[in-house]
Amino acid sequence: MSSVSSLFIFSATSKSHSIFIAPKPTVFILKPQQSSLTYFARRLNVKFRPLKGPCRRIRASVDVASTSAFKPGASVESDKLPSDIRKRAMDAIDSFGGRVTAGDVASKAGLQLSEAQKALQALATDTNGFLEVSDEGDVLYVFPKSYRSNLVAKSFKLKIEPLLEKTKMAAEYLLKVSFGTTLVASIVIVYVTIISLVLSSKSDDDDNRGRRSRSFDTNFTFYASPRDLFWFWDPYYKKQQVHDDSGGMNFIASLFSFVFGDGDPNQGIEEKRWKLIGQYISSNGGVVTAEELAPYLDIESSSKTDDESYILPVLLRFDGQPEVDGEGNILYRFPSLQRTGVRQSSSGRNEYGGRRQAEWFGNEKFLKEKKWQLSNTSPSQKALAIGLGGLNLFGVIILGAMLKDVGHVTVSQSSLLSLVSGIFPLLQVYAWSFFTIPAVRWVLIQNRNAKIERRNTTRKKYVSALERPDLSLRRKLLSAGDMAKRTFIGQERIVYSTDRDLYEQGYDAKQWEQRFQERDRDV
Repeated sequence: MSSVSSLFIFSATSKSHSIFIAPKPTVFILKPQQSSLTYFARRLNVKFRPLKGPCRRIRASVDVASTSAFKPGASVESDKLPSDIRKRAMDAIDSFGGRVTAGDVASKAGLQLSEAQKALQALATDTNGFLEVSDEGDVLYVFPKSYRSNLVAKSFKLKIEPLLEKTKMAAEYLLKVSFGTTLVASIVIVYVTIISLVLSSKSDDDDNRGRRSRSFDTNFTFYASPRDLFWFWDPYYKKQQVHDDSGGMNFIASLFSFVFGDGDPNQGIEEKRWKLIGQYISSNGGVVTAEELAPYLDIESSSKTDDESYILPVLLRFDGQPEVDGEGNILYRFPSLQRTGVRQSSSGRNEYGGRRQAEWFGNEKFLKEKKWQLSNTSPSQKALAIGLGGLNLFGVIILGAMLKDVGHVTVSQSSLLSLVSGIFPLLQVYAWSFFTIPAVRWVLIQNRNAKIERRNTTRKKYVSALERPDLSLRRKLLSAGDMAKRTFIGQERIVYSTDRDLYEQGYDAKQWEQRFQERDRDV
């Protein structure tokens, strides 16, 4: 069980459940018999000072100056947490009913133990939560049912986060629509300019210019609607104005998707990975083999059966440690995930880990990565995007050749041609990049998908080995099951709680000493 890095100061007369983080340690004055109490001190980072002579009560000395700097409402500790960590920690707290250990939150939310502990301390500080300490020094965090509303009432960040998220989504959508609209505008500009050049050329060769009512003079202004000019693709345009009948992607947004793709298909996979690993370890009593966790990790090849270095990130994240059983097998114990404040009806492992794994996770036998796609648009949308992009590129090439043949005077006299000449390099870049970017992405995607396929294949091999283990692996799994232990910390094991005054808790020095002597004998 991880120790609490911050101290919590309480008042002997106040009935409030608020918790204040103090920069200086609280000093508890106890009787001289404190050899066993040092364990409790280590777990809570509390300094104990013995009194000379008999003492039958516990007194808490509070540094008033230090607590004055942490007045309620002075700051919201939860606002200092990353939004993702805070949200995942709160979801884990809700799923466990509001009474959790740091290991419970770490395993459920897939957080590092240090991240889970900091999140719990910050949330408890801001929501009138309190701590409970077991007879073995385990610390539990207890939150009221209204802790979410309490936090929202204090935190301005939580109030504006939904608005910021909507703003971000709107900005992303506008970016996609702007890119698609640029293609439409480019086609309009290019072909209107081509038409103007053709008509101007004919008007120069016609002696009777008065009959050329549609000729383009130096004051030419374009008033045509894009829908009028694009009569040749209007059927597609009308069908794709917003969404297709099947609820597909907006056509204009699909142009952005064709060029830049739709983002990482495995977005959030790291969170999912650590959630699966944490829940798997905790459900198996905190002791597992490397082979059991391999289906959730990134392993390029399963050829090196004796190399278990891939397990190191899991050990670092959940504070695990290797152990050797009587047969020389290396197992991995996670003490912090063996202590829980949630009563569970788990009956331990089944015959061997592989079969139990398939039953507990169902279809989640391994972490399956999705392959990247060039675009998630429908085939018809891809065809239309290619057609429009090709039409634009063809027009840019033709217009470039025509602009080279147009005299300088003619170009300068036409406001439209002057504008097009100025932005023509941008039109060229847009037209060529519309196909160059997808081509480069396609090459990169092939390489990335090959690596994903290798990792998925390796994970499947480990799953097959767990479902049909050989004799050596079966013994290893059974040994891990024998060493597994999941301890529920009930109210009967709580020896101290910060929601009550010390005088009300009724524990004298003898009771404390007896409990910790029993703990020392067990250790």
